[in-house]
Amino acid sequence: MLRWLSLIVLLFMTSCASAPEKEGFERILSEHEGVYSKHGWNHYGPGYFDLDRETGIITSHGGMGLFWYSARKYGAFILELDFRSSHPEANSGIFLRVPEMPSSNEYIYHSFEVQINDAAEEALHRTAAVYDAEPASKNASKPGGEWNHYKIIFQGKRIQVELNGEKVVDWEAEPRGKIRDFAGEGYIGLQNHDWDTTVSFRNIYVKALE
Repeated sequence: MLRWLSLIVLLFMTSCASAPEKEGFERILSEHEGVYSKHGWNHYGPGYFDLDRETGIITSHGGMGLFWYSARKYGAFILELDFRSSHPEANSGIFLRVPEMPSSNEYIYHSFEVQINDAAEEALHRTAAVYDAEPASKNASKPGGEWNHYKIIFQGKRIQVELNGEKVVDWEAEPRGKIRDFAGEGYIGLQNHDWDTTVSFRNIYVKALE
């Protein structure tokens, strides 16, 4: 009986494995035997991200800084992750194709940022916008304190953003706003922006498309 019960539990756990793991995605916040680590990540600038090693949740503090995955650059890719803001005015974002190792704030002019900030007055600076370049077509955010899910596809010059299952950006990228130019490949980074609010992330997966 115990043997059959163990088999049922194993099958259940396998069937509940996250879709990205089944589809060839790589979990880039590493996990081994239930313990998470920041292996492969670096931080530039003031502030920091702390990590709950048991849940794999990382949380921003202070800034403005960038927590970036230094193990490899990505050109065409799909990025999926969950995020949660402590307050509607919490400010963060996901940087795409940071061209070189950050050594100053110059990277913000050469890489696109998918924004997190529900309280921003301008659509170009609100959650799911490609910051200062292309606004989201609708507001698909959940209230502060709830988990949201991003699916971001960057292939060639085309950026697509899905927020909580709704496509809100489908844009042929070009230099616009603060963006002077952008590279064909680069690093992925998470922004920490201010001291009085926090943004948390979990379940960070990437699938290279080339």
